[in-house]
Amino acid sequence: MSTDVDVEVDVDVDVIVVGGGPAGSCAALVAARAGLSVVLLERGPFPGSKNMYGGVVYPRILDELIPNWWEEAPIQRWVTRRSTMLLTDTQALTVDIRCEAWGKPPYNGATAFRPDFDNWLAGHAQAAGAQLITSTTATGLLRDATGKVVGVRTDRPDGDLRAHVVIACDGVNSFLSKEAGLYEHSDAKHFTLGVKETLALPKDVIDERFGVRGRDGVDIEIIGATGGVNGGGFLYTNLDTIAVGVVLKINKLGAQQQRPEQIIANLKKHPAIAPLVQDGELKEYSAHLIPEAGLKMMPKMTTDGMLVAGDAAALCLAAGIWLEGVNFAMASGMYAGEAAVEAVRAGDTSAAGLVGYQRRLSDTFVLRDHRKLRRAPELVLSDRVQHLYPGMVANVAERMFRVDNPAPKPGVRRIFNQERTRPGLRRRDLLRDGWAGFRSFG
Repeated sequence: MSTDVDVEVDVDVDVIVVGGGPAGSCAALVAARAGLSVVLLERGPFPGSKNMYGGVVYPRILDELIPNWWEEAPIQRWVTRRSTMLLTDTQALTVDIRCEAWGKPPYNGATAFRPDFDNWLAGHAQAAGAQLITSTTATGLLRDATGKVVGVRTDRPDGDLRAHVVIACDGVNSFLSKEAGLYEHSDAKHFTLGVKETLALPKDVIDERFGVRGRDGVDIEIIGATGGVNGGGFLYTNLDTIAVGVVLKINKLGAQQQRPEQIIANLKKHPAIAPLVQDGELKEYSAHLIPEAGLKMMPKMTTDGMLVAGDAAALCLAAGIWLEGVNFAMASGMYAGEAAVEAVRAGDTSAAGLVGYQRRLSDTFVLRDHRKLRRAPELVLSDRVQHLYPGMVANVAERMFRVDNPAPKPGVRRIFNQERTRPGLRRRDLLRDGWAGFRSFG
């Protein structure tokens, strides 16, 4: 990689951002606000048209970009109740927290529709001066004689676009990152398949079933919902729809030869879930690959003339307690935009000139959270956590509250000692996984 100051070359714009999702729009917004000429390329007919996610956004990073964003953002509900649910075939154990403060500014999490949210973010980038070009796919990279990225090829008749910096926000498959030689890992074990159904229900029905009012909403994360395939489930409330779905390890899904839609159907029949989704009318079915392995699969973030952000950089946290992606996308896009501005103004868009991006990622929650929770994805998606522990924990809880009079109560210690002797459970595994959980989440 070159470390020399760039030689001046003919360019169409200062910055090309590929992908109109949250990462791309935030990058374009920052760069355009700073006075750079920016093109934002989106392969869909409008930003968000081809994006799918679980349904919850943690948008506090927007405090820096769009003050009082909550006054205008197209939010469905504010998440004021979060639950983690362990399921067996007949049991459900739920840890539930409600927080009134989460329903007031500056808010914590929100449910939103990606077409609305992404389009809104891209609108801010346009208002700052970025040129949005839709229905356009970046088909490859342009390089100069030294190998430096100097633009992209597109499927438009007028073809190539040249720029000082390309910011690749082209999603989990990121063909641009692969072409640039930044990706080293593409093993199926590093990915999950997210599958979601959106079900229509009247708002008053949703409010009653989930115990909320007004714009308050619920986020339920589920372990033990995936029919023997390692993964998890989710159930979120929008204003007049609910989102129910599963996240499934690709390699396990193939080995089990199960269909995702059947796994969702079985989840909706569970005694703890069925009353919540009853009579919901299917409005949308969607699926999307998710980068799950965190630090283990992250590409190099920079090369000469190019930065990578969002899902393209595998910046997605899937750690059981925390399931986040959009906030990392927005933050990485913002920092990529800032680094691009610095590099263009300094006249050095080599990898060395773009080093400010890596520094920003490392100094903030983006990589700090991923480093802290680097062991969590492997632990949460392990066979024992997925298939053995939910039953053990649910049985302990059920037996604690079971009244077997005239038999005396056995006590928690005795119940636990009996349950941990179930087939497949070993004391050393419990200790090892407990220590791994403490190191991951402590």
